[in-house]
Amino acid sequence: MDEATMADNNPRYPVRVLLVDDQRMVGEAVRRMLLDEPSWIYQYCQHPGEALATAEAFQPTVILQDLVMPGIDGLSLVDSYRTNPLLKDVPTIVLSSQEEPLVKADAFSRGAHDYLVKLPDRIELLARIRHHSKGYIHLIERNEAFRALDESQKVLAAELSEAADYVRSLLPEPLAGSISVRWDFESCSSVGGDSFGYFWIDDDHFAIYLLDVCGHGVGAALLSVSVINTINGQTLRDVDFREPDRVLERLNDVFDMERHNDMYFTIWYGVYNRHSANLRYATGGHPPALLYAAGNPEPQQLVTPSMPIGTMLDMSYKVKDVQVEDGSRLYVFSDGVYEVQVNNEEMTLDDFIPLLSSPIDHLNGLLSIRDEVAKLQGFDQFEDDFSLMEIQFSISA
Repeated sequence: MDEATMADNNPRYPVRVLLVDDQRMVGEAVRRMLLDEPSWIYQYCQHPGEALATAEAFQPTVILQDLVMPGIDGLSLVDSYRTNPLLKDVPTIVLSSQEEPLVKADAFSRGAHDYLVKLPDRIELLARIRHHSKGYIHLIERNEAFRALDESQKVLAAELSEAADYVRSLLPEPLAGSISVRWDFESCSSVGGDSFGYFWIDDDHFAIYLLDVCGHGVGAALLSVSVINTINGQTLRDVDFREPDRVLERLNDVFDMERHNDMYFTIWYGVYNRHSANLRYATGGHPPALLYAAGNPEPQQLVTPSMPIGTMLDMSYKVKDVQVEDGSRLYVFSDGVYEVQVNNEEMTLDDFIPLLSSPIDHLNGLLSIRDEVAKLQGFDQFEDDFSLMEIQFSISA
């Protein structure tokens, strides 16, 4: 099937020809020219005053417009087509007995798509009709595709928003007391895979964790939710949640990326013993947590270099211990808090640390840190989730 035949056999959008001409014999002549095109639909309008209404109702793919008619100039109708929302893109071929260059130029300047001296040869007329109709039908189909894409994007945006709201609903409430916890979380526009939590394992041991699933979207959010439910519910078999290395090793077994759509995640997991003031921690490919001793502007970076969770089976994860002094502050975060573009260069952890080096005022809370990073990058929306926890230890309280 050649291209012309394919264009003529579009069941959704057949070629629809409207002729506006006051001479009935021209209308009949054009009708006869189109007889051998059975899939085409032809409409004749003899009265120019009815041309707009006829065109709106008929929805042509091309308009054949006579130039000289009683009571109205054909080019005035061309003007009207171009300003009519329903007809402005419909190709218009001017039919005229005049062949003067100035008349042709005027027709094109008014919005005509083509100009033929009537009556043209049948083969030429059919070729022009087919050519202009094909272009217009393609325009209709493209606009439909854009509308469908826009609708699907709206649906996706709503789903992403719903996923972000659900992830946020699972985050714990801020905590006050001898261990106080505040946090700031802002999901990126496409929903990332950040989540975090903290809970008492028993009377002496307090668990703290933050994870970041690779990629964005609903899939990342779902995996993130699955992991936090596993940790919060302490459902890992044969695991003591007071042992960070064992927790990470078991998570690595359960959430093998080959069984989870090739998605993996990084994590920082620590357990604070309030009796001994000892903090045990392990990390899986995650940025270090920062521990600030009271009055010390230089943090201790808490990290155990290792692979992200799910990337390699039978991984072992190292654990470290640190003593926590009274009045210390611990910051746990995802890389989304600092991996932003500043002056065409990516901000580093070393660039971010000074923002945390003095106690954050309690009026603005951690939001002031996010505001500062947003100012540095020049806009409020982050390309990745912004997740930042502050844990304060008041051992003497």
